[in-house]
Amino acid sequence: MNFTRVFDILSYQQQKYPEKEALNTYERGRWVSYSIEEVQRRVDVLSYWLHQNGWVKGDKIAFVPKMGLPEWMMLDFACQQLGVIVVPIHPTATREEFQFILSETACKTCVVADTALFYKMSLFFERQFSTISLYHLRSDEEGYFPGFHRKKITEAEREVVNDLKARIQPEDMATILYTSGTSGEPKGVMLTHFNLVSAIKSVIPLLPISYKDRVISFLPFSHIFERATTYTYIVFGVSIYFVQNRENLQTDFQSVKPVMFTTVPRVLEKMYDLLKEEGLSRNAVKRLLIKWAIQIGKRYQETNRFRPGYEIKLAMVRLLVYRKWKSRLGGKIKYIIVGAAALSPDIARLFSAAGIMVRSGYGMTETSPFISANRFEPGMNRFDTVGMPVAGMELIIHEPNDKGEGEIWVKGPNVMQGYYQQPERTREVLSDDGWLKTGDVGLMVDKRFLRITGRKKDIFKTSAGKYIAPESLQDYFKQSVFIEHCLVIGFQRPFVTGIIVPNFSWLEKWCKKEKIHWTAPQFMVHNIRVIEKFEEEVNHLNEKLPNYQTMRKFFLCHEDWSIETGEYSASYKLIRHKLMEQHSREIEKMYQ
Repeated sequence: MNFTRVFDILSYQQQKYPEKEALNTYERGRWVSYSIEEVQRRVDVLSYWLHQNGWVKGDKIAFVPKMGLPEWMMLDFACQQLGVIVVPIHPTATREEFQFILSETACKTCVVADTALFYKMSLFFERQFSTISLYHLRSDEEGYFPGFHRKKITEAEREVVNDLKARIQPEDMATILYTSGTSGEPKGVMLTHFNLVSAIKSVIPLLPISYKDRVISFLPFSHIFERATTYTYIVFGVSIYFVQNRENLQTDFQSVKPVMFTTVPRVLEKMYDLLKEEGLSRNAVKRLLIKWAIQIGKRYQETNRFRPGYEIKLAMVRLLVYRKWKSRLGGKIKYIIVGAAALSPDIARLFSAAGIMVRSGYGMTETSPFISANRFEPGMNRFDTVGMPVAGMELIIHEPNDKGEGEIWVKGPNVMQGYYQQPERTREVLSDDGWLKTGDVGLMVDKRFLRITGRKKDIFKTSAGKYIAPESLQDYFKQSVFIEHCLVIGFQRPFVTGIIVPNFSWLEKWCKKEKIHWTAPQFMVHNIRVIEKFEEEVNHLNEKLPNYQTMRKFFLCHEDWSIETGEYSASYKLIRHKLMEQHSREIEKMYQ
């Protein structure tokens, strides 16, 4: 594959799939498509406009994308062709994070695509960043980015752009992505064209898709997982459909009929919850069918499947239940790749039993982002792991304990150059010989597959001297249909406790069934019968745990946790320190 810089993938697709509808977006009640030639032309127009307006190699531009759009891709490539460094910022970033990132990078311009956010930021910019231009990405909005007004480019102008492109080297910085993780301290991850192209090439052998396929994209473009995957889709020549409103996701799936999509676990967990809610149907036959389908799904194996009795049952539930479930995703869906956080193996098995192969992977912003992935080939997937290292990536378990667990260290061409203007923090995670200390703890299964067991900084020791990996324990308790979110506590405490956010949709249905008067979440969490139900759920789950891991006490929280409200990071990891501060009083009560 003869591309060495990220923007080279446009000409690569032009050569291989010239007539393809590359990028698609929903506007005014219909899908609008852009061929790869149209995309390249618009990218060149934007590059020339930037050049004419004084932008030079090394300048920085901030993107604040809520969802994917063709215009984000076009502006991204246009900046890359000129050597302008793109700085994506999550739309859920706090004012302090915006201020830190824009100040540290000295961005010349900030572009947003959400109208409410545009007006909110306009006031902020007037007070704090009067020297930074703020633009809107959509043509029908005030503050439309002026580079998009022009539609044509002359041959002479294209020659200027080609000359500028020729000056960009693989070692040049392409983007700075800020990650606060769960610590609250932003770090600017510097990625070069070489880093990103290496990441793209590392996963190309893993994807069983072709130029004839359609894929759907609904994660924010500020998410490196979605951005790098979208680059990879372009190499394959697939048609990419950008969804702008996650509320209409099912309608978009049925309209587009995609073969594949990438997602975070929460989306699949919500789909699973919907299936379980159908199991509360008043129709006894339907209730039994749903329950049976879930049981069959959890027993699914991709290898050693010669179990005649099971195969007959699987064929029956595929016909009676899974087929209808699959049709909600358009009917043609075959593959789902999950990243950013851990997915329950039971959910992965259930989807795969339905004929939708779900594969979990592992990565970080610091690795562009791919580290490991389960494969789609037979025998190359384990549902309880995040797969094998991708091509070119070395992986070791550093200083493993007697269980084989230790910090995951990785090395390869995907690994970042360091944290922008933060050499000390760079030295903390990058060794002199190029090993990146991920901060994640894991072990190898069957000497090939990586299993994540926790986050090094989150693992704590109780006052009894027992080590607890809270992430895996939290995921374990979330198996209950009644538990939406869970935070496990116990650092230097005598036993483990938890903060639980109920699945209020499920809880309301249960209350109606049990003839418990439903009012509102803030009142229901204090209802004696509701508390007793959660005690029953927690005690049932405790039965399968060693004594030191059992949740002795908990309290129910009525407020939902989300990325938008700040309890989760953009990569859907719980921000532990924030939740501990918010609920310090309740936590202390549990240990009195």
